[in-house]
Amino acid sequence: MADLQRILSIEVPVIVRLGECQMTVKDVLDLVPGSIIELQKDSDSELDLLVNNKQIGFGVAVKVGENFGLRVTYVGDIRERIEAMGLAAEGGEASAEDPELDALAEAMLGGHL
Repeated sequence: MADLQRILSIEVPVIVRLGECQMTVKDVLDLVPGSIIELQKDSDSELDLLVNNKQIGFGVAVKVGENFGLRVTYVGDIRERIEAMGLAAEGGEASAEDPELDALAEAMLGGHL
């Protein structure tokens, strides 16, 4: 139980991806302040929610005071989120049959944390 509490306090990078595109090296080198990079995504499309560079959900942009935020409209199940964070196997990726991953997911779902 104490190990699970420690795991839950680990900070992980959370990224909201607006979009992405391919550019030539020349185009990247030609970027200057004021350049516009056009993204192949509609302005009202949902944005990707990533943890450790792995998508776990998506949502829509919202304004929070003077900042932007993300209103989550979909997030994967607890197992997908734990796998994205790589918490089950220390120093490696979690496998689909990882008993530690199962124990963590069960503890979180069962409210034992």
